[in-house]
Amino acid sequence: MRGSESLERRSKKKKTADFGLWSEHTGLHSACYRSLQERTASEGTVLSSDKRTPTKMMATHYLPCCTVTLLVLLKLTLAQYEHLGYPPGYPDPEQEQYTAPQLAPDTPRIQLRLAGDKRKHNEGRVEVFYNSEWGTVCDDDFTIHAAQVVCRELGYLEAISWSPSSKYGKGQGPIWFDNLHCTGKEKTLALCPSNGIGVSDCKHSEDVGVVCSDKRIPGFKFVNTLPNHVENLDIQVEDARIRPILSSYRKRIPVTEGYVEVKDGGKWKQICNTEWTQFNSRVICGMFGFPGERKYNARVYKMFARRRKPTYWDFSVNCTGNEAHLSSCKLGQATSLKSNGTCAEGLPVVVSCVPGRAFSPTPMTGFRKAFKQEQALVRLRGGAIVGEGRVEVLKNGEWGTICDDSWSLLSATVVCRELGFGTAKEALSGGRLGQGMGPVHMNEVECSGFEKSITECYFNKDALGCSHEEDAAVRCNVPAMGFQERLRLSGGRNPYEGRVEVLVEKNGSLVWGTVCSEGWGTMEAMVVCRQLGLGFASNAFQETWYWPGEVSADSVVMSGVRCSGTEMSLSYCLHHGAHLSCPKGGGRNAAGVSCSETAPDLVLNPQVVEQTTYMEDRPMFMLQCAYEENCLASASSQVPANSYRRLLRFSSQIHNNGQSDFRPKASRHSWVWHDCHRHYHSMEVFTIYDLFSLNGTKVAEGHKASFCLEDSECDEGIEKRYECANFGDQGITVGCWDTYRHDIDCQWVDITDIKPGDYIFQIIINPNYEVPESDYTNNIMKCRCRYDGHRVWMYSCHNGGSLSTETEQTFPGLLNNQVTHR
Repeated sequence: MRGSESLERRSKKKKTADFGLWSEHTGLHSACYRSLQERTASEGTVLSSDKRTPTKMMATHYLPCCTVTLLVLLKLTLAQYEHLGYPPGYPDPEQEQYTAPQLAPDTPRIQLRLAGDKRKHNEGRVEVFYNSEWGTVCDDDFTIHAAQVVCRELGYLEAISWSPSSKYGKGQGPIWFDNLHCTGKEKTLALCPSNGIGVSDCKHSEDVGVVCSDKRIPGFKFVNTLPNHVENLDIQVEDARIRPILSSYRKRIPVTEGYVEVKDGGKWKQICNTEWTQFNSRVICGMFGFPGERKYNARVYKMFARRRKPTYWDFSVNCTGNEAHLSSCKLGQATSLKSNGTCAEGLPVVVSCVPGRAFSPTPMTGFRKAFKQEQALVRLRGGAIVGEGRVEVLKNGEWGTICDDSWSLLSATVVCRELGFGTAKEALSGGRLGQGMGPVHMNEVECSGFEKSITECYFNKDALGCSHEEDAAVRCNVPAMGFQERLRLSGGRNPYEGRVEVLVEKNGSLVWGTVCSEGWGTMEAMVVCRQLGLGFASNAFQETWYWPGEVSADSVVMSGVRCSGTEMSLSYCLHHGAHLSCPKGGGRNAAGVSCSETAPDLVLNPQVVEQTTYMEDRPMFMLQCAYEENCLASASSQVPANSYRRLLRFSSQIHNNGQSDFRPKASRHSWVWHDCHRHYHSMEVFTIYDLFSLNGTKVAEGHKASFCLEDSECDEGIEKRYECANFGDQGITVGCWDTYRHDIDCQWVDITDIKPGDYIFQIIINPNYEVPESDYTNNIMKCRCRYDGHRVWMYSCHNGGSLSTETEQTFPGLLNNQVTHR
């Protein structure tokens, strides 16, 4: 009995201790915890006379304390999802409104800016303007709290990260701050404890840099504490826009002409045009996704300005024309206003922008199909949305990549404008948007920002030491087309999945409805995810009964949807229009998608095919398993067992150059067992092998099931994750490749009945688009093939899209995977 009592006391003591640790971990006030212990002890004597159970007593007396506990736990639980942010369509939490800091008279007056080798406008080396001179900040004792103060002072909502050791290049001038100890709550960096302004033992190799959030502080107002040094300061406003004024532009999408307005102190204001230049217009148009600017009818705007009194911003703008964002431009002189509120000898600034071909609101007049457009010298590959991707350039008829050494926002902007977009939103490095194949054409690119093409910029032709792990990429500013407002995902567990619902006009009003799932596949899902800005498709669903969408949107409003996968909007895809046809109906059978920010990208190594090709004559009695899996020509069913089949054999090495692992669509429990070969097929058709005559006629074919998707080898520093042994997980890791050796069954084309001659050999990976990829154009590989009846040669092997259009046209047949199988 005594032993059981002792055990019970120990159990109670352990529970109490556990609660103490738990309460401390969750941030509960120790007073609450002590109060709970004291009351437990005091009420332990009451419980003998009071017949109430201890559970009821706890519920009655400690409800406030438990409520606090649960609220703290809820806050911690939600905090782990904060980094995910809120995708379009989900309201952000309300932010506190900005209040201008009230600084004591003895507080040093400083101004900040982000400078250096920036990859986006909201990052850079921290520079401080003090005592009429720009200087830097040392990284000693610098923390994310100090970065928070910097970003908030510049009008950004928060700091994302900071970087030591002059990541953005070495600055010049004094090092104004060293050993900063900020709490993150200071109104200005000058209020953080430090060694004192200008007291430092650092070198510029220790200059610190920060990355701030994209979002600005609501209601932010720029306060110029150094009125005599306006020309040295960068522009800091909450937001900017082009507001259409004329009725002919108000209904146009995208908005290409109107007043330039900045949001300062929570109010939209116009800018006086007395000191406005063409360079300023170029930057504004670039910010909103337009490659250039044009003249406009000023007379109409003069008439409008007389009728409505503008509200002017306090400053003018001074851009050089190569800035990627207004925040990189300098402040101009303070605006001098007349007594009636108009700017001296001026009107509100108006810009008229030229949209790229893909965003032009009306077709180009006088354009004729007979006019042959020149082959583009630059393209983007591997991006999830329009205007982003790995940069590839055409040189000597072959596409290649750019090494990221010295890759900057200036060079990225030249690429974006060349392709019909605006300025660059971000210059990416390190193969962030997937790795290319083939040569690296350019290295150490340096542009002024005014070049018509990236090929006009200075660059180092010697790319020694550069690998595709250093491929440069861009994210460009594109015009706001309003596509996201006409599509939504409903009923999903998270913002990245759900039933697809579209907004259409019906009987003169806009209504939401579903999309018929008949024929719905990966290509259609890709367009939906792109239109919503959610990345790539990870799955396309033809049943969505498990996602209860809006009941009012159950009716089918779109059917017969067929997409190529490159459209900017689902409405651009082929569909039935007003003549709907959907036997299964909407509701539970409506189309659905799930999206992902990343996707795999499979690419064949053409050199391996070229180097491993040979011919083998093999007796039919040794090909029984291959015959059962339909790996031989149809004529083989009529031949005796002692006859021979002539096989064109080769190895294929399949790389995953994307951003996520390639996994079979089918889950393990649904893999198909093939008894003859004694293995599972995770994808029944993984590759297709075809032999064409020179006029494009198919003369032989083969296919290969993915009986074993695994990491055969990987790049240095990457570990293998998938292997087929012991019914293991199948897939190909990013940076790894799967090799199908020439000596395994079905790794061939049966050419027994083929006459000697010249042919085109073709391989297609993932031909039915079972698994979504970031780029399907490179899933095809072609070779020239010569067969003299005794020997076979493969030469000029290349991936789809790796050569210029002219070179590709010398290979008859189909140009890429997307038009091959659909």
